[in-house]
Amino acid sequence: MKIAMTGTSGNMGREVLKQVMELPEAEFVRVLLSPKKKNDKLAKVYKREYGDRIEILRGTVADEALCRRLVSGTDYVVHMAAVIPPRSDADFKASEECNYLGAVAMANAVRETSPQPSYIHISTVALYGNRNEKHPFGRVGDPLLVSAFDAYAMHKLKGERYLLEAGLKRWVVLRQTAMLHPNMMHDNVSDGLMFHTCLNAPLEWVSSRDSGLLIKRILMRDGRGEIDSFWRKIYNIGAGEKGMQTGYDTFKDGFSIIGGSAEKFFKPNWLAARNFHGLWFSDGDELEELFRYQRDDPSGYWKEIGKGHKLYKLGKLVPRPLIDLFLFRRLRNHPNSPYRWVKNGDKARVMATFGGEEQYRKLPKKWQDVKLLAKGDFGDYDALRKVDNARKNGLLLSHGYDEEKPMSKWTIEDMKSAAKFRGGECLSDEFSDPYAKLRWKCHDGHEFSLTPYAVLRGGHWCDKCLPEPWDFDRLAKDNPFYAQVWYDSHEKDENVRYDLGEGEEAKLHRYGGDE
Repeated sequence: MKIAMTGTSGNMGREVLKQVMELPEAEFVRVLLSPKKKNDKLAKVYKREYGDRIEILRGTVADEALCRRLVSGTDYVVHMAAVIPPRSDADFKASEECNYLGAVAMANAVRETSPQPSYIHISTVALYGNRNEKHPFGRVGDPLLVSAFDAYAMHKLKGERYLLEAGLKRWVVLRQTAMLHPNMMHDNVSDGLMFHTCLNAPLEWVSSRDSGLLIKRILMRDGRGEIDSFWRKIYNIGAGEKGMQTGYDTFKDGFSIIGGSAEKFFKPNWLAARNFHGLWFSDGDELEELFRYQRDDPSGYWKEIGKGHKLYKLGKLVPRPLIDLFLFRRLRNHPNSPYRWVKNGDKARVMATFGGEEQYRKLPKKWQDVKLLAKGDFGDYDALRKVDNARKNGLLLSHGYDEEKPMSKWTIEDMKSAAKFRGGECLSDEFSDPYAKLRWKCHDGHEFSLTPYAVLRGGHWCDKCLPEPWDFDRLAKDNPFYAQVWYDSHEKDENVRYDLGEGEEAKLHRYGGDE
Protein backbone atom coordinates (compact mmCIF):
# COMPACT_ATOMS: atom_id res chain seq x y z
CA MET A 1 0.00 0.00 0.00
CA LYS A 2 1.47 3.33 -1.12
CA ILE A 3 0.03 6.52 0.36
CA ALA A 4 0.39 10.25 -0.31
CA MET A 5 -0.39 12.80 2.41
CA THR A 6 -0.57 16.55 2.83
CA GLY A 7 -0.87 18.39 6.13
CA THR A 8 1.40 16.12 8.17
CA SER A 9 2.88 19.11 10.00
CA GLY A 10 -0.53 19.78 11.57
CA ASN A 11 -2.03 18.25 14.67
CA MET A 12 -4.29 15.83 12.82
CA GLY A 13 -1.69 15.09 10.14
CA ARG A 14 1.00 14.09 12.63
CA GLU A 15 -1.37 11.60 14.23
CA VAL A 16 -2.53 10.22 10.90
CA LEU A 17 1.06 9.67 9.73
CA LYS A 18 2.03 8.08 13.04
CA GLN A 19 -0.89 5.65 13.08
CA VAL A 20 -0.83 4.79 9.39
CA MET A 21 2.85 3.92 9.75
CA GLU A 22 1.78 1.27 12.29
CA LEU A 23 0.08 -0.65 9.47
CA PRO A 24 2.31 -3.45 8.14
CA GLU A 25 0.68 -3.00 4.74
CA ALA A 26 1.71 0.70 4.59
CA GLU A 27 4.94 0.02 2.74
CA PHE A 28 5.57 3.60 1.58
CA VAL A 29 4.28 7.10 2.38
CA ARG A 30 5.08 10.25 0.43
CA VAL A 31 4.33 13.51 2.25
CA LEU A 32 4.28 17.15 1.20
CA LEU A 33 5.69 19.68 3.66
CA SER A 34 5.54 23.41 3.07
CA PRO A 35 8.89 25.23 2.67
CA LYS A 36 8.58 26.89 6.10
CA LYS A 37 11.81 26.76 8.09
CA LYS A 38 10.12 25.03 11.04
CA ASN A 39 9.42 22.05 8.77
CA ASP A 40 13.16 21.51 8.18
CA LYS A 41 13.42 19.95 11.62
CA LEU A 42 10.21 17.97 11.16
CA ALA A 43 11.47 16.52 7.88
CA LYS A 44 14.60 15.26 9.66
CA VAL A 45 12.48 13.74 12.44
CA TYR A 46 10.30 11.90 9.93
CA LYS A 47 13.32 10.54 8.03
CA ARG A 48 14.92 9.41 11.28
CA GLU A 49 11.73 7.66 12.43
CA TYR A 50 10.59 6.09 9.17
CA GLY A 51 13.71 5.84 7.00
CA ASP A 52 13.14 4.54 3.49
CA ARG A 53 9.41 4.09 4.12
CA ILE A 54 8.89 7.84 3.75
CA GLU A 55 9.65 10.31 0.98
CA ILE A 56 9.36 14.03 1.69
CA LEU A 57 8.56 16.65 -0.94
CA ARG A 58 8.84 20.34 -0.11
CA GLY A 59 6.66 23.07 -1.59
CA THR A 60 3.15 24.53 -1.58
CA VAL A 61 0.02 22.47 -2.05
CA ALA A 62 -1.26 24.90 -4.70
CA ASP A 63 1.60 23.82 -7.02
CA GLU A 64 -0.16 21.43 -9.42
CA ALA A 65 3.05 19.96 -10.84
CA LEU A 66 4.24 19.19 -7.31
CA CYS A 67 0.88 17.63 -6.45
CA ARG A 68 1.15 15.35 -9.48
CA ARG A 69 4.55 14.18 -8.23
CA LEU A 70 3.07 13.67 -4.78
CA VAL A 71 0.23 11.38 -5.87
CA SER A 72 2.00 9.56 -8.70
CA GLY A 73 2.12 5.80 -8.19
CA THR A 74 0.12 5.84 -4.96
CA ASP A 75 -2.93 3.82 -3.95
CA TYR A 76 -4.40 6.39 -1.53
CA VAL A 77 -4.22 10.15 -1.08
CA VAL A 78 -5.08 11.78 2.25
CA HIS A 79 -5.42 15.55 1.82
CA MET A 80 -5.32 17.30 5.22
CA ALA A 81 -3.39 20.49 4.48
CA ALA A 82 -5.14 23.59 5.79
CA VAL A 83 -4.49 27.12 6.94
CA ILE A 84 -6.77 27.45 9.94
CA PRO A 85 -7.75 30.30 12.29
CA PRO A 86 -6.21 32.44 13.62
CA ARG A 87 -3.70 32.52 10.74
CA SER A 88 -6.47 32.39 8.13
CA ASP A 89 -8.13 35.40 9.81
CA ALA A 90 -4.94 37.43 9.44
CA ASP A 91 -3.73 36.11 6.07
CA PHE A 92 -6.58 35.82 3.55
CA LYS A 93 -4.24 34.99 0.67
CA ALA A 94 -2.58 32.12 2.55
CA SER A 95 -6.01 30.73 3.34
CA GLU A 96 -7.10 30.95 -0.28
CA GLU A 97 -3.89 29.37 -1.57
CA CYS A 98 -4.01 26.37 0.74
CA ASN A 99 -7.68 25.79 1.51
CA TYR A 100 -9.10 26.45 -1.95
CA LEU A 101 -6.36 26.46 -4.59
CA GLY A 102 -4.65 23.58 -2.82
CA ALA A 103 -7.84 21.54 -2.95
CA VAL A 104 -8.16 22.32 -6.66
CA ALA A 105 -4.57 21.30 -7.35
CA MET A 106 -4.92 18.04 -5.43
CA ALA A 107 -8.20 17.07 -7.09
CA ASN A 108 -6.74 17.82 -10.52
CA ALA A 109 -3.60 15.82 -9.75
CA VAL A 110 -5.59 12.78 -8.66
CA ARG A 111 -7.87 13.00 -11.71
CA GLU A 112 -4.90 13.15 -14.07
CA THR A 113 -3.09 10.21 -12.45
CA SER A 114 -3.48 6.76 -13.97
CA PRO A 115 -4.53 4.60 -12.31
CA GLN A 116 -6.37 7.00 -10.03
CA PRO A 117 -5.66 6.59 -6.30
CA SER A 118 -8.53 6.63 -3.82
CA TYR A 119 -8.86 10.16 -2.43
CA ILE A 120 -9.67 11.17 1.18
CA HIS A 121 -10.47 14.89 1.48
CA ILE A 122 -10.64 16.43 4.96
CA SER A 123 -13.24 19.18 5.13
CA THR A 124 -14.65 20.96 8.19
CA VAL A 125 -17.64 21.52 10.46
CA ALA A 126 -17.07 25.25 9.87
CA LEU A 127 -19.02 24.90 6.62
CA TYR A 128 -22.27 24.70 8.61
CA GLY A 129 -21.72 28.09 10.24
CA ASN A 130 -23.28 29.33 13.45
CA ARG A 131 -25.54 27.15 15.61
CA ASN A 132 -27.00 27.61 19.07
CA GLU A 133 -29.47 25.96 21.45
CA LYS A 134 -32.34 26.22 18.93
CA HIS A 135 -30.85 23.74 16.43
CA PRO A 136 -27.74 22.22 18.05
CA PHE A 137 -27.88 19.04 15.94
CA GLY A 138 -26.92 18.87 12.29
CA ARG A 139 -26.09 16.35 9.61
CA VAL A 140 -24.76 15.97 6.11
CA GLY A 141 -27.11 17.81 3.74
CA ASP A 142 -27.75 20.75 6.09
CA PRO A 143 -27.34 24.33 4.76
CA LEU A 144 -23.77 25.55 4.40
CA LEU A 145 -23.85 29.07 5.83
CA VAL A 146 -20.25 29.92 6.56
CA SER A 147 -19.81 32.71 9.08
CA ALA A 148 -19.04 36.23 7.93
CA PHE A 149 -15.33 37.01 7.45
CA ASP A 150 -14.37 33.37 8.11
CA ALA A 151 -11.85 32.98 5.29
CA TYR A 152 -10.98 29.44 6.36
CA ALA A 153 -14.59 28.21 6.12
CA MET A 154 -15.23 30.07 2.87
CA HIS A 155 -12.18 28.65 1.12
CA LYS A 156 -12.78 25.14 2.49
CA LEU A 157 -16.35 25.37 1.15
CA LYS A 158 -15.11 26.25 -2.33
CA GLY A 159 -12.47 23.55 -2.19
CA GLU A 160 -14.95 20.87 -1.18
CA ARG A 161 -17.36 21.89 -3.89
CA TYR A 162 -14.63 21.68 -6.51
CA LEU A 163 -13.74 18.17 -5.40
CA LEU A 164 -17.37 17.00 -5.53
CA GLU A 165 -17.62 18.14 -9.13
CA ALA A 166 -14.14 17.04 -10.27
CA GLY A 167 -15.25 13.67 -11.60
CA LEU A 168 -12.91 11.52 -9.51
CA LYS A 169 -13.60 7.79 -9.48
CA ARG A 170 -13.13 7.01 -5.79
CA TRP A 171 -13.31 9.81 -3.26
CA VAL A 172 -14.71 10.58 0.17
CA VAL A 173 -15.22 13.87 2.05
CA LEU A 174 -14.79 13.82 5.83
CA ARG A 175 -15.99 16.97 7.60
CA GLN A 176 -13.87 17.24 10.70
CA THR A 177 -15.52 18.47 13.89
CA ALA A 178 -13.83 20.47 16.68
CA MET A 179 -10.53 18.73 17.37
CA LEU A 180 -8.66 18.28 20.64
CA HIS A 181 -4.90 17.96 20.44
CA PRO A 182 -1.92 18.23 22.82
CA ASN A 183 -1.21 21.87 21.92
CA MET A 184 -4.77 23.12 22.56
CA MET A 185 -3.97 25.49 25.40
CA HIS A 186 -0.78 26.84 23.84
CA ASP A 187 -2.43 27.49 20.47
CA ASN A 188 -5.27 29.46 22.04
CA VAL A 189 -3.39 31.92 24.24
CA SER A 190 -1.68 33.96 21.53
CA ASP A 191 -4.68 35.48 19.76
CA GLY A 192 -8.16 36.86 20.40
CA LEU A 193 -9.61 33.82 18.62
CA MET A 194 -10.50 32.31 21.99
CA PHE A 195 -13.23 34.92 22.41
CA HIS A 196 -14.94 33.98 19.13
CA THR A 197 -16.40 30.95 20.92
CA CYS A 198 -20.05 31.36 21.87
CA LEU A 199 -21.04 30.03 25.28
CA ASN A 200 -24.00 28.06 23.93
CA ALA A 201 -22.32 26.92 20.73
CA PRO A 202 -22.74 23.14 20.38
CA LEU A 203 -19.26 21.65 20.03
CA GLU A 204 -18.56 17.98 19.42
CA TRP A 205 -14.94 17.29 20.32
CA VAL A 206 -12.92 14.51 18.72
CA SER A 207 -9.25 14.04 19.52
CA SER A 208 -6.46 14.17 16.96
CA ARG A 209 -5.57 10.68 18.20
CA ASP A 210 -9.02 9.32 17.36
CA SER A 211 -8.93 11.11 14.00
CA GLY A 212 -5.66 9.36 13.23
CA LEU A 213 -7.20 6.03 14.17
CA LEU A 214 -10.12 6.72 11.83
CA ILE A 215 -7.86 7.23 8.80
CA LYS A 216 -5.78 4.22 9.77
CA ARG A 217 -8.86 1.99 9.90
CA ILE A 218 -10.23 3.37 6.62
CA LEU A 219 -7.02 2.35 4.86
CA MET A 220 -6.87 -0.97 6.70
CA ARG A 221 -10.45 -2.01 5.94
CA ASP A 222 -10.41 -0.78 2.37
CA GLY A 223 -7.16 -2.62 1.74
CA ARG A 224 -9.03 -5.78 2.69
CA GLY A 225 -11.87 -4.94 0.29
CA GLU A 226 -14.43 -4.53 3.10
CA ILE A 227 -15.88 -1.04 2.48
CA ASP A 228 -16.59 -0.47 -1.21
CA SER A 229 -19.91 1.24 -0.38
CA PHE A 230 -18.08 3.78 1.83
CA TRP A 231 -16.74 5.81 -1.11
CA ARG A 232 -18.29 8.72 -3.08
CA LYS A 233 -20.00 10.11 0.01
CA ILE A 234 -19.70 12.87 2.61
CA TYR A 235 -19.46 12.04 6.32
CA ASN A 236 -19.19 14.02 9.54
CA ILE A 237 -16.29 13.07 11.83
CA GLY A 238 -17.88 13.11 15.27
CA ALA A 239 -17.16 11.82 18.75
CA GLY A 240 -20.60 10.63 19.88
CA GLU A 241 -22.56 11.82 22.88
CA LYS A 242 -19.54 11.76 25.19
CA GLY A 243 -17.90 14.41 23.01
CA MET A 244 -20.92 16.74 22.87
CA GLN A 245 -20.26 19.92 24.82
CA THR A 246 -20.81 23.66 24.48
CA GLY A 247 -18.44 26.58 24.42
CA TYR A 248 -19.00 26.99 28.15
CA ASP A 249 -18.06 23.35 28.88
CA THR A 250 -14.92 23.76 26.83
CA PHE A 251 -13.77 26.75 28.84
CA LYS A 252 -14.59 24.89 32.06
CA ASP A 253 -12.52 21.83 31.15
CA GLY A 254 -9.68 23.78 29.55
CA PHE A 255 -9.18 26.28 32.35
CA SER A 256 -9.49 23.61 35.03
CA ILE A 257 -5.98 22.38 34.22
CA ILE A 258 -4.57 25.73 35.37
CA GLY A 259 -6.90 25.96 38.35
CA GLY A 260 -9.40 28.37 36.83
CA SER A 261 -12.70 28.74 35.00
CA ALA A 262 -14.42 31.10 32.61
CA GLU A 263 -16.07 32.84 35.55
CA LYS A 264 -12.71 33.45 37.19
CA PHE A 265 -10.83 34.62 34.13
CA PHE A 266 -13.16 36.84 32.10
CA LYS A 267 -16.59 38.41 31.73
CA PRO A 268 -19.29 36.86 29.54
CA ASN A 269 -19.60 39.92 27.30
CA TRP A 270 -16.02 39.48 26.15
CA LEU A 271 -17.26 36.54 24.06
CA ALA A 272 -19.02 36.50 20.69
CA ALA A 273 -22.79 36.08 20.72
CA ARG A 274 -22.95 34.55 17.21
CA ASN A 275 -21.02 34.19 13.90
CA PHE A 276 -19.12 31.16 15.18
CA HIS A 277 -19.35 27.53 14.08
CA GLY A 278 -20.07 24.26 15.84
CA LEU A 279 -22.50 21.38 15.73
CA TRP A 280 -23.56 18.16 17.40
CA PHE A 281 -23.82 15.53 14.69
CA SER A 282 -26.97 13.46 14.44
CA ASP A 283 -25.21 11.29 11.85
CA GLY A 284 -21.83 10.92 13.55
CA ASP A 285 -22.58 7.27 14.22
CA GLU A 286 -22.19 6.38 10.54
CA LEU A 287 -18.38 6.48 10.62
CA GLU A 288 -18.28 4.99 14.11
CA GLU A 289 -20.25 1.93 13.02
CA LEU A 290 -17.79 1.36 10.18
CA PHE A 291 -14.50 2.07 11.95
CA ARG A 292 -14.95 2.11 15.76
CA TYR A 293 -12.57 4.98 16.34
CA GLN A 294 -14.36 7.08 19.02
CA ARG A 295 -12.41 6.50 22.25
CA ASP A 296 -11.40 9.78 23.92
CA ASP A 297 -13.72 12.06 25.86
CA PRO A 298 -13.03 15.82 26.26
CA SER A 299 -12.75 15.97 30.05
CA GLY A 300 -10.30 13.09 30.18
CA TYR A 301 -8.30 14.48 27.29
CA TRP A 302 -7.95 17.90 28.93
CA LYS A 303 -6.62 16.20 32.07
CA GLU A 304 -4.13 14.37 29.89
CA ILE A 305 -3.02 17.70 28.40
CA GLY A 306 -2.57 19.08 31.91
CA LYS A 307 -0.41 16.15 32.98
CA GLY A 308 1.72 16.45 29.86
CA HIS A 309 2.63 20.11 30.40
CA LYS A 310 4.27 20.86 33.75
CA LEU A 311 3.90 24.60 33.16
CA TYR A 312 0.12 24.31 33.46
CA LYS A 313 0.47 22.92 36.98
CA LEU A 314 2.31 26.10 37.94
CA GLY A 315 -0.72 28.05 36.74
CA LYS A 316 -2.61 26.79 39.79
CA LEU A 317 -0.06 28.57 42.00
CA VAL A 318 -0.12 31.91 40.18
CA PRO A 319 -2.58 34.44 41.70
CA ARG A 320 -5.63 34.95 39.51
CA PRO A 321 -5.10 38.75 39.15
CA LEU A 322 -1.68 38.09 37.59
CA ILE A 323 -3.10 35.58 35.08
CA ASP A 324 -5.79 38.10 34.25
CA LEU A 325 -3.33 40.96 33.86
CA PHE A 326 -0.69 39.21 31.77
CA LEU A 327 -2.85 36.82 29.76
CA PHE A 328 -6.58 37.45 29.44
CA ARG A 329 -6.53 41.24 29.37
CA ARG A 330 -3.86 41.02 26.68
CA LEU A 331 -5.99 38.59 24.65
CA ARG A 332 -9.08 40.72 25.14
CA ASN A 333 -7.31 43.65 23.51
CA HIS A 334 -5.84 41.62 20.65
CA PRO A 335 -6.87 42.89 17.16
CA ASN A 336 -8.75 39.60 16.58
CA SER A 337 -10.83 39.95 19.75
CA PRO A 338 -14.55 40.92 19.65
CA TYR A 339 -13.99 43.27 22.59
CA ARG A 340 -11.37 45.12 20.53
CA TRP A 341 -13.78 45.33 17.58
CA VAL A 342 -16.31 47.09 19.78
CA LYS A 343 -13.65 49.38 21.22
CA ASN A 344 -12.35 50.31 17.76
CA GLY A 345 -15.80 50.82 16.24
CA ASP A 346 -15.46 47.99 13.70
CA LYS A 347 -19.14 48.16 12.68
CA ALA A 348 -18.97 45.23 10.26
CA ARG A 349 -17.52 42.74 12.71
CA VAL A 350 -19.59 44.03 15.63
CA MET A 351 -22.74 43.57 13.55
CA ALA A 352 -21.73 40.08 12.47
CA THR A 353 -20.71 39.03 15.98
CA PHE A 354 -23.38 40.69 18.15
CA GLY A 355 -26.09 42.09 15.87
CA GLY A 356 -24.79 45.64 16.33
CA GLU A 357 -23.39 47.81 19.09
CA GLU A 358 -26.81 48.25 20.71
CA GLN A 359 -27.21 44.48 21.04
CA TYR A 360 -23.70 44.23 22.43
CA ARG A 361 -24.57 46.75 25.16
CA LYS A 362 -27.48 44.52 26.21
CA LEU A 363 -25.33 41.45 26.82
CA PRO A 364 -25.10 40.26 30.44
CA LYS A 365 -21.97 41.49 32.18
CA LYS A 366 -22.36 39.14 35.14
CA TRP A 367 -22.22 35.37 34.93
CA GLN A 368 -25.32 34.92 37.08
CA ASP A 369 -27.35 36.69 34.38
CA VAL A 370 -26.22 34.40 31.54
CA LYS A 371 -28.55 31.63 30.31
CA LEU A 372 -26.46 28.55 29.66
CA LEU A 373 -27.39 25.42 27.77
CA ALA A 374 -24.83 23.48 29.84
CA LYS A 375 -26.52 24.46 33.11
CA GLY A 376 -30.01 23.40 32.05
CA ASP A 377 -31.42 26.86 31.34
CA PHE A 378 -32.94 25.54 28.09
CA GLY A 379 -34.06 22.16 29.41
CA ASP A 380 -32.44 18.97 30.65
CA TYR A 381 -28.89 19.12 29.27
CA ASP A 382 -28.39 15.36 29.17
CA ALA A 383 -31.70 14.84 27.36
CA LEU A 384 -30.91 17.62 24.86
CA ARG A 385 -27.75 15.77 23.82
CA LYS A 386 -29.64 12.61 22.88
CA VAL A 387 -29.75 12.19 19.10
CA ASP A 388 -32.95 10.15 19.32
CA ASN A 389 -34.70 12.99 21.16
CA ALA A 390 -33.71 15.47 18.46
CA ARG A 391 -35.10 13.17 15.77
CA LYS A 392 -38.26 12.38 17.72
CA ASN A 393 -39.01 16.02 18.52
CA GLY A 394 -38.46 17.27 14.97
CA LEU A 395 -35.40 19.35 15.84
CA LEU A 396 -33.41 18.39 12.75
CA LEU A 397 -33.46 20.72 9.77
CA SER A 398 -35.48 19.87 6.66
CA HIS A 399 -33.71 19.31 3.35
CA GLY A 400 -36.78 19.84 1.20
CA TYR A 401 -37.41 16.32 -0.11
CA ASP A 402 -38.23 12.85 1.21
CA GLU A 403 -34.99 12.17 3.07
CA GLU A 404 -36.02 8.64 4.00
CA LYS A 405 -35.57 7.59 0.40
CA PRO A 406 -32.30 5.87 -0.49
CA MET A 407 -30.42 7.49 -3.37
CA SER A 408 -31.37 4.56 -5.60
CA LYS A 409 -35.02 5.70 -5.32
CA TRP A 410 -34.47 9.39 -6.07
CA THR A 411 -36.56 10.89 -8.87
CA ILE A 412 -36.65 14.16 -10.78
CA GLU A 413 -39.54 15.17 -8.49
CA ASP A 414 -37.13 15.00 -5.52
CA MET A 415 -34.77 17.30 -7.38
CA LYS A 416 -37.51 19.80 -8.11
CA SER A 417 -38.78 19.68 -4.52
CA ALA A 418 -35.30 20.30 -3.11
CA ALA A 419 -34.72 23.18 -5.54
CA LYS A 420 -38.04 24.81 -4.66
CA PHE A 421 -37.17 24.60 -0.94
CA ARG A 422 -34.01 26.54 -1.78
CA GLY A 423 -36.04 29.26 -3.52
CA GLY A 424 -35.03 28.10 -6.99
CA GLU A 425 -35.78 25.39 -9.48
CA CYS A 426 -34.33 22.32 -11.16
CA LEU A 427 -34.15 23.09 -14.87
CA SER A 428 -33.46 19.50 -15.94
CA ASP A 429 -36.36 17.23 -16.86
CA GLU A 430 -34.71 13.88 -16.29
CA PHE A 431 -32.75 12.30 -13.46
CA SER A 432 -30.66 9.16 -13.86
CA ASP A 433 -27.65 9.25 -11.53
CA PRO A 434 -26.90 11.08 -8.23
CA TYR A 435 -23.46 11.90 -9.61
CA ALA A 436 -24.52 13.13 -13.07
CA LYS A 437 -24.78 16.93 -13.17
CA LEU A 438 -28.17 18.60 -13.57
CA ARG A 439 -29.05 22.21 -14.39
CA TRP A 440 -30.37 24.37 -11.56
CA LYS A 441 -31.43 27.99 -11.04
CA CYS A 442 -31.34 29.92 -7.77
CA HIS A 443 -33.79 32.63 -6.68
CA ASP A 444 -31.47 35.32 -8.09
CA GLY A 445 -31.73 33.73 -11.53
CA HIS A 446 -28.19 32.33 -11.61
CA GLU A 447 -28.01 29.10 -13.60
CA PHE A 448 -25.43 26.47 -12.67
CA SER A 449 -24.58 22.78 -13.00
CA LEU A 450 -24.24 20.59 -9.95
CA THR A 451 -24.66 16.92 -9.13
CA PRO A 452 -27.80 15.89 -7.22
CA TYR A 453 -25.54 14.39 -4.57
CA ALA A 454 -23.79 17.72 -3.95
CA VAL A 455 -27.16 19.47 -3.55
CA LEU A 456 -29.26 16.95 -1.64
CA ARG A 457 -26.58 15.23 0.42
CA GLY A 458 -23.87 17.88 0.36
CA GLY A 459 -25.90 20.99 1.19
CA HIS A 460 -24.27 22.92 -1.67
CA TRP A 461 -26.21 25.36 -3.83
CA CYS A 462 -25.54 28.32 -6.12
CA ASP A 463 -21.81 29.03 -6.49
CA LYS A 464 -22.51 32.59 -7.66
CA CYS A 465 -24.26 33.34 -4.36
CA LEU A 466 -21.39 31.91 -2.33
CA PRO A 467 -19.64 34.24 0.09
CA GLU A 468 -18.10 36.54 -0.20
CA PRO A 469 -20.06 38.69 0.01
CA TRP A 470 -21.94 37.15 2.93
CA ASP A 471 -25.46 38.00 1.87
CA PHE A 472 -27.53 35.53 3.87
CA ASP A 473 -29.87 38.19 5.32
CA ARG A 474 -31.23 38.80 1.84
CA LEU A 475 -30.99 35.23 0.57
CA ALA A 476 -32.85 33.76 3.56
CA LYS A 477 -35.93 35.82 2.76
CA ASP A 478 -36.58 33.67 -0.33
CA ASN A 479 -34.72 30.50 0.63
CA PRO A 480 -36.57 28.43 3.30
CA PHE A 481 -33.64 26.01 3.38
CA TYR A 482 -31.42 28.81 4.73
CA ALA A 483 -34.11 30.60 6.72
CA GLN A 484 -34.88 27.67 9.04
CA VAL A 485 -31.49 28.06 10.73
CA TRP A 486 -30.36 31.60 9.82
CA TYR A 487 -33.09 33.17 11.93
CA ASP A 488 -32.00 31.22 14.99
CA SER A 489 -29.39 33.94 15.53
CA HIS A 490 -30.40 36.78 13.17
CA GLU A 491 -33.38 39.13 13.04
CA LYS A 492 -35.47 39.18 9.89
CA ASP A 493 -35.07 42.95 9.52
CA GLU A 494 -31.26 43.14 9.84
CA ASN A 495 -30.87 43.54 6.05
CA VAL A 496 -27.09 43.68 5.86
CA ARG A 497 -24.40 42.25 3.65
CA TYR A 498 -20.80 41.67 4.67
CA ASP A 499 -17.92 42.25 2.27
CA LEU A 500 -14.15 42.27 2.29
CA GLY A 501 -12.76 45.45 0.80
CA GLU A 502 -9.25 46.36 -0.29
CA GLY A 503 -6.67 44.69 1.90
CA GLU A 504 -9.45 42.38 3.17
CA GLU A 505 -10.91 45.19 5.28
CA ALA A 506 -14.28 44.24 6.75
CA LYS A 507 -17.16 46.14 5.15
CA LEU A 508 -20.81 46.40 6.15
CA HIS A 509 -23.48 47.18 3.57
CA ARG A 510 -26.97 48.04 4.81
CA TYR A 511 -29.62 47.80 2.15
CA GLY A 512 -30.39 51.46 1.80
CA GLY A 513 -26.85 52.69 2.57
CA ASP A 514 -23.25 51.60 3.25
CA GLU A 515 -21.30 51.93 6.48
